[in-house]
Amino acid sequence: MSTTERPRILVVGGGYVGLYAARRIQKKMRYGEATVTVVDPRSYMTYQPFLPEAAAGSISPRHVVVPLRRVLPKAEVLTGRVTTIDQDRKVATVAPLVGEAYELPFDYLVVALGAVSRTFPIPGLAEQGIGMKGVEEAIGLRNHVLEQLDKADSTTDEEVRRKALTFVFVGGGFAGAETIGEVEDLARDAAKYYRSVKREDMRFILVDAADKILPEVGPKLGAYGKEHLEGRGIEIYLSTSLDSCVDGHVVLKNGLEVDSNTIVWTAGVKPNPALARYGLPLGPRGHVDTATTLQVQGTDYIWAAGDNAQVPDVAARKAGVENAWCPPNAQHALRQAKVLGDNVISGMRGFPQKEYSHANKGAVAGLGLHKGVAMIVMGKMKIKLRGRLAWYMHRGYHGLAMPTWNRKIRVFADWTLQMFLKREVVSLGAMETPREEFYEAAKPTPAPAAAAAPEKAKAS
Repeated sequence: MSTTERPRILVVGGGYVGLYAARRIQKKMRYGEATVTVVDPRSYMTYQPFLPEAAAGSISPRHVVVPLRRVLPKAEVLTGRVTTIDQDRKVATVAPLVGEAYELPFDYLVVALGAVSRTFPIPGLAEQGIGMKGVEEAIGLRNHVLEQLDKADSTTDEEVRRKALTFVFVGGGFAGAETIGEVEDLARDAAKYYRSVKREDMRFILVDAADKILPEVGPKLGAYGKEHLEGRGIEIYLSTSLDSCVDGHVVLKNGLEVDSNTIVWTAGVKPNPALARYGLPLGPRGHVDTATTLQVQGTDYIWAAGDNAQVPDVAARKAGVENAWCPPNAQHALRQAKVLGDNVISGMRGFPQKEYSHANKGAVAGLGLHKGVAMIVMGKMKIKLRGRLAWYMHRGYHGLAMPTWNRKIRVFADWTLQMFLKREVVSLGAMETPREEFYEAAKPTPAPAAAAAPEKAKAS
């Protein structure tokens, strides 16, 4: 792969920023002006705000992902990981899914690796925890929760039942509050089809180290969200954290101890650790340090945005907030990607860079079917909504923010069908090990006991 014919714009990461930046670049680029190459371990982009609904079965998991090759038909999409970057030679090392790693030269670089779950060295967490950063985890959580109801319904052992029907969620931000709200809805609906499992038998626990949940929507709506979840029988423990969860035995710092087969970890995110191998200037928390133009500090050919970047919040600083940085959310990622794409084209053509500035428009969160909170910012006025209207705002905003009309239509079709059809509550846990049944069938069949006896006698 040579860059002798045309310059290469290498986009590292095919998430929200990577996808939209690549689309923007291709839209603004002249024919044959450059080659756009996108490298990501997955061949699709995941719209993460819809993961809680995918886990609850409100949206088909395939509809919350966008295939990169379909959306970027003119780009070169490589499935693999960029392990290192040599800035002096302008070469990236790519490790493909199979085969040996190889070097890929580039002229311009976009770093859009996103974030990964922020975890701590808590005993048992790596073995027991379930994250919520990818569609695979959302599918796995849904199957796992329904499988726990199957287990509880099939046994008379009270200890086994109690452990199966106890669900612990760690993290009270958007991801944690939305996921526990959606999963509780799912479990409540599913319990109607079990003879010996009722909602009253289940125990849902939400834990957060902060003194409130949903800080993104403000203290009043956060307090409403807490009251609403508690009204549905969800236990919420604030100002505490998880001490250990070895073999599913959950111990909190406040002294609470429970046994649970389901421990969902949504306690924040951190920049992708691979950034440390790229030789880029990083901020104190590991984010790529960028200027207001999204250019990496000290370079004129590298840009970064999204969850892996430390982007100055120009609008907040103009309003008097010192050292303000753009929060890691879809609202900023979408707008940063468009500015970044324009700036890459400008940099390639020798034009000035544009500064990224965006004032917060508010936040929306869904807490299950027909339940939500929303804070809409209109200038200096803040409109606070809760309940069904806020839920409509949540679905409307994210439905329209979903990339491509293909996916928008599919998501709205899922929601429309849900108005007339009951929620699917079937567990497909065997998806985790699809070959197990075939493997058992392919084993050599043991000789029948009656046939084996004469052979033994004959030998004697």
